[in-house]
Amino acid sequence: MFAITRRLAIQRILSASALAVPYSGARLFARGFPDDEISPSERQRMADVAASFMRKFDVPGLSVAIARNGRLVYENPFGESNRQSHERLTGSNLFRIASVTKPITSTAIFTLIERDKLRQQDKVFGPGAILGTKFGKVPYRKWVEEITIDHLLTHTCGGWDNSSDDPMFESLGMDHARLITWTLDTKPLRNPPGTHYAYSNFGYCVLGRVIEEITGRAYRDFVQEEVLGRCGVHDMRISGNTLKERFPEEVIYYGQNGENPYDMNVTRMDSHGGWLATPRDLVLFLNHVHGFKSTPNILKPETIKAMTTPSPVNSGYARGWSVNSAPNWWHDGGLPGTSTIMVRTASGFCWAALTNTRTAGQPDMGLALDNMVWDMVHQVGDWKV
Repeated sequence: MFAITRRLAIQRILSASALAVPYSGARLFARGFPDDEISPSERQRMADVAASFMRKFDVPGLSVAIARNGRLVYENPFGESNRQSHERLTGSNLFRIASVTKPITSTAIFTLIERDKLRQQDKVFGPGAILGTKFGKVPYRKWVEEITIDHLLTHTCGGWDNSSDDPMFESLGMDHARLITWTLDTKPLRNPPGTHYAYSNFGYCVLGRVIEEITGRAYRDFVQEEVLGRCGVHDMRISGNTLKERFPEEVIYYGQNGENPYDMNVTRMDSHGGWLATPRDLVLFLNHVHGFKSTPNILKPETIKAMTTPSPVNSGYARGWSVNSAPNWWHDGGLPGTSTIMVRTASGFCWAALTNTRTAGQPDMGLALDNMVWDMVHQVGDWKV
């Protein structure tokens, strides 16, 4: 879930703008894409990199998709979606994507900003604010009424961070409204908003409710129709919680070191970690917010720039995206049973990799997953990243 610096060595920078128009990218991602960019020996070396990663971390299933200059050039599922039945993984299998959800929620927020329905500096809580006083007891605790949309986007709201008492992993029976009220009433902020970076799942949960308040639509419906649908993505959905709630073609998740993938309220994580997707879905989304001319973007160039500009408090994190000076943009994610990565490089690549397990503690499987895809890409001699 945290920013990583693997990409600091990437030097090539492409500056580009793109049209902000609705677009379906299905034709670019049609089944049977040509393999002319990857030789059989290169493809085998890529598979060897993936196999090494899977052995090291005891990964049942791993799925990878890579696009270059707007075209899907590699898609490969490895291993099994179900160890008990030995069902082979396919490119259609859905995975929980965990915090890779956050760039999607950020894109939804910036869609509303671009439509003049919202401003980054709008206040969130208190009289006259977006959510008003519908959650929690008034008067609010110190600093709460100072929180803006931008503070939530940049994880600088002043508290409610991803620590041992992360609100999103407590009181699992509460719905969004009760959880937000409980958090406002019982968990005081630690810092004035805008002064301190602290990664906050709860902050992105609140952004989901902002989207609902502004649009009058359920978070999932607005994102599916106004963000994902405009990218040509139509099969993503919000996860269930239990094994019985597993969707058709969704993988089974395997916990390690005592973690239970089915003992969380993932549905309630909707706007910070609740989506299900294939790697292809995520790459298609990336190809319409990446800022290049290879495919039309669903946001204007100036909007994309605002979304991916680092905050004053953390040069490695923008608004829903980890960033560096290359500039590359990415986000990783992790939950019990899930490790994920989604990357847009300055050199024109977009890729995603998803697994159906996670190791808790060291070594860091999330960083290794990120490194694995970079190593796979480096096996192709004509690909410069």
